[in-house]
Amino acid sequence: MSHRICSPIAIATARGEQGIEDREITMKNDGLHVELGRRYRFAASHRLHTPQLSEEENCRVFGKCNNPYGHGHNYVLEVTLSGKIDPATGMISNLADLDAFVERHVLDEFDHHSLNQDVTAFHDTVPTTENLCIEIFRRLQKFPHAKLERVRIQETTNNSFEYAGNTEGNHS
Repeated sequence: MSHRICSPIAIATARGEQGIEDREITMKNDGLHVELGRRYRFAASHRLHTPQLSEEENCRVFGKCNNPYGHGHNYVLEVTLSGKIDPATGMISNLADLDAFVERHVLDEFDHHSLNQDVTAFHDTVPTTENLCIEIFRRLQKFPHAKLERVRIQETTNNSFEYAGNTEGNHS
């Protein structure tokens, strides 16, 4: 059996000859749920430590991540957005707009910085990757061109964390 590529006209003609009624099929994207995922990379250092615990408890809970000098990671951030497909462009969002927004609100402030010392949100909050997800989600929620669905951060090849905002029914 050979596979031939047929033009829409040839298909319509063949369907007409077979008595099959053609109906105009239009793609409506109102009911579609399409998501856009975009990855970014940044390097940052942090120290997992809280004044709510003693030095011994911090060492026990956070282990080597409690090193007084901190340690760093090469993070991979994945941002997932959804929205209506623009009929003119065929896109949910212009990637250049998204890239500029992420650059301004996340990468400029986190890349090659100490999360504990340089990012105000972590002056009083332990900069775990769970909390980093929440902070990045908070910042990116303001993106005006699409709905932020979730952020996912890969900290190491073994550890990744994902946050999709406050959802009802979550259990602690």
